[in-house]
Amino acid sequence: MRKLRRLSANQLIFGGCALWSLLLISCETASRIEVPPGAGTPGATYVGSKECAQCHSERVSEFPGSTHARIAVAEAKVAGTGCEACHGPGSLHVQAGGKAGTIVNPRKSPEACFECHSDKRGEMSLPHSHPVLTGQVSCVDCHDVHKGNAVRGGGAALASRTETCLRCHTAQAGPFTYPHGAIREEGCTACHNPHGSVNDKMLVARDANLCLRCHLADLAPGFNLGGYGAGSTHASAVGSRLSEGTCWSANCHEDVHGSNVNASLRP
Repeated sequence: MRKLRRLSANQLIFGGCALWSLLLISCETASRIEVPPGAGTPGATYVGSKECAQCHSERVSEFPGSTHARIAVAEAKVAGTGCEACHGPGSLHVQAGGKAGTIVNPRKSPEACFECHSDKRGEMSLPHSHPVLTGQVSCVDCHDVHKGNAVRGGGAALASRTETCLRCHTAQAGPFTYPHGAIREEGCTACHNPHGSVNDKMLVARDANLCLRCHLADLAPGFNLGGYGAGSTHASAVGSRLSEGTCWSANCHEDVHGSNVNASLRP
């Protein structure tokens, strides 16, 4: 199978700008980030992460290696509030012996994550998204917020990001004799935006435009879509099927995640 390539000028420019933005963000977040005190549990006060370690020693010990370890409550009189920057003041939680409902739980309330990741709230509100806002799925089902970037979909770990998706979407895991190169090379997010999209199945582009983001780069002068000669039977079929909407419709490339019988991902 040919290696997928993205060679258009627009894509190269966009990729360069995205990389530069990522570098700028990395520089900005290298120092500790301070957030204003949140509402949290009514009546609770900050106690510091040392108090959290009394019960959650494993979480507290692995937390320094995570991105979230750079977050602290912006209140000078309160020290060591890394945990409470996300979970809110913990005094009532401590007094209740760790009773549920006495501290902010991101698994129950995505608003704890949206305090910083407001752009994701917007994506979750799009027509097609994981049901986070309805409570059927939580952010921490996919993101391990206490550990370093190398685990479960963190940072640039594309392999682990794909493994995260396949924990639920087992039918797409394979193994396939002929895997789709996009998944092998880039992972699920090459085609899907896991936080939400205006397109069905959370696709990053609609209809045949999704496929042509990669496969259009393989065209040569005088060739039709998919690299087939202009006027050929297949070229005519491609043109007619695209008018119906997608490359994977009408018994064409239906096995988009991989196939065990056909290298062209046909059923």
